Amino acid sequence: MPDRSVVPGVLGFIGLGNMGGPMCDRLLAAGHDVVAYDLVGDRLDAAVANGATAATSAQDCASRADVLLTSLPRPDHVERAMAGTDEQPGALAALRPGSLWIDLTTNRKDLVARLAAAAPAGVDVVDSPVTGAVDGARHGRLTLFLGGDPAPVARATSILEHLGTVIATGALGTGNVVKLVTNQLWFVAAAALGEGFAVGMSHGVELDTLYRAITESVGDSFVARHDAPSIFAGHYDPSFTVGLCLKDLGLLAELQDGVDASLPLTDAARAAFTEAGERYGPDVGELHVAKRLEDDTGLSFRLAGDWPAPWEVDE
Repeated sequence: MPDRSVVPGVLGFIGLGNMGGPMCDRLLAAGHDVVAYDLVGDRLDAAVANGATAATSAQDCASRADVLLTSLPRPDHVERAMAGTDEQPGALAALRPGSLWIDLTTNRKDLVARLAAAAPAGVDVVDSPVTGAVDGARHGRLTLFLGGDPAPVARATSILEHLGTVIATGALGTGNVVKLVTNQLWFVAAAALGEGFAVGMSHGVELDTLYRAITESVGDSFVARHDAPSIFAGHYDPSFTVGLCLKDLGLLAELQDGVDASLPLTDAARAAFTEAGERYGPDVGELHVAKRLEDDTGLSFRLAGDWPAPWEVDE
């Protein structure tokens, strides 16, 4: 349970998209005072309807926060929001001494370090990218990888435990390393799943039989149980796009440069997602990495049954 002896003060939340919106709602439901901001007005309106106070800009949000959380799609979005531009000041400079910035974005380790070094004196920074998909964000079942110095990590943990399981990973930036490792394994498994369906069905095995065998054997995985239903339903999980997969695979490529060995499975997963992006575009659901097998083989991975989108299931 969260340590309620730690009083966080006002929380600022920048980025109310597929993951940020539900996380903000969880913090509001836990009784936190939240000032929120998003460039998309409808997202901000939804947060306000759930009890947040609207900020007028990222800088305004930061200036009013004791703890600022950012949940943005890409590293360049974080850099623009926090460092600002010539035309628009950033949120980083608006943070007050004694405040804490928690970046929930799957980010570039070096960028987090650079922004932390540019933070005003007395401002602490931790990185805490999350995993668990939109349904995990809605239901407080995320896993959060938290990197930073011990004192700000303890302070952040008292807030983040409302969102799921917090794993302290070490120094600042290691949260993103761990998150990208988990995505590395996820991407390999997601790319392999469609290939497994194609092999089995091409040799006369019914998809429902194949799926039962997978989930009742050493072939079972979170990906098989959580992601395969999105293939069966035919929507391929639009809550996380192929473009975001390729973004993370690009960040993984940067980490691979520091490994003195070849990583052929990671390279193969990157090639599979790159092909899916070239065929279907960056804005389609991540599991189009399996649809390419359907299109190439003429097989259909549709499976009769009740396959609700995970993010739409209430508990």
